[in-house]
Amino acid sequence: MPLLIIFILVPMAELAVLIKVGSAIGVLWTLALIFLTAIIGVHLLRQQGLATLMKANERMQQGALPAQELAEGFLLALAGALLLTPGFLTDAFGFSLLMPGVRGTMAQSIMKRFKPQVMNPFEQPGGQPGGQGSPFQQRPGSDDRRGGDVIEGNYKRED
Repeated sequence: MPLLIIFILVPMAELAVLIKVGSAIGVLWTLALIFLTAIIGVHLLRQQGLATLMKANERMQQGALPAQELAEGFLLALAGALLLTPGFLTDAFGFSLLMPGVRGTMAQSIMKRFKPQVMNPFEQPGGQPGGQGSPFQQRPGSDDRRGGDVIEGNYKRED
């Protein structure tokens, strides 16, 4: 439902702003301004996108997951879509996403909201390994003379 409201309210607000600006400065100047913001936005988007890609590459070479850079990349894609959409409100929001501080804060918010909750299936609720069904659990009565974990299994030889 909120998405439907966004798809209805944003175009209505854009139309209202375009009509006001068009009546104040004229239709041709309004169209020229929309075209200019799209060109400037694409140029800035290219610069910010390459910088984010370089940071992601650097993080991967360090062996770290570039989660922040991926979230920022998503926001840059959103900024590009907003900047190419005709209108001043979408351009304002798109330009704000091109600012590294705003984009970084929003990326942190996205990462907190969508942080995966990964749990080891062999971990007990207290965080100790060897929970029920663990293949590394010592079985009662097993005779392990080496003192290590025993993994039991079956095999079938096929010639």
